Amino acid sequence: MAEDLSDYRKSYEKSELTISQSENNPFEQFKKWFQETEAVAAESEVNAMTVSTIGLDGFPKSRVVLLKSYDENGFVFYTNYESEKGQAIAQNPNLCISFFWPQMERQVIIKGRAEKVSEATSTAYFHSRPAGSQLGAWTSPQSEVIPDREFLEQRLADLEKKYAATEIPKPPHWGGYLVVPTEFEFWQGRPNRLHDRLRYTPGGVHWKLERLAP
Repeated sequence: MAEDLSDYRKSYEKSELTISQSENNPFEQFKKWFQETEAVAAESEVNAMTVSTIGLDGFPKSRVVLLKSYDENGFVFYTNYESEKGQAIAQNPNLCISFFWPQMERQVIIKGRAEKVSEATSTAYFHSRPAGSQLGAWTSPQSEVIPDREFLEQRLADLEKKYAATEIPKPPHWGGYLVVPTEFEFWQGRPNRLHDRLRYTPGGVHWKLERLAP
């Protein structure tokens, strides 16, 4: 049965985004927006981001993961390298990450290239996770077809016994990616769908900042 959603409307009126009030460096602009969102939405996962890749089948695919760190080098997340997204990145490391912060009526869209972080970095982060999460990385053959839920629960139970008295090692197929940005877009919702969109692109020594039509 068809459902008409044409009356779903919202007027965005919380803020504005101008070039004069924006940072010259997009990493600083991201940090500013991230911290402002944290201040008003501490209970939500502000670090939730959508990662979009081109799959082995040629289709784009997007999924939500958690940003675990960022600095002037890029944005880091962790996953199973043998998963569908891991295989997609191995074939084509160009991807897009995006953040939607409805509390602030803001989006950030970042194009970039993914590269694996060092094994030492992945190992250090892995051991900072709760034991259950560490075991989960071993339990799940991510993206593969499995027979039922009991398959996972039995594997987890077996691993809990195996590592009951020893440190859980990091799986060799699990680790982090650093997304090195090639373009940033900051989107601020505005009334009448005349949203503010500012794009940063490399411009030699400094980033080039331009306004886009909404």
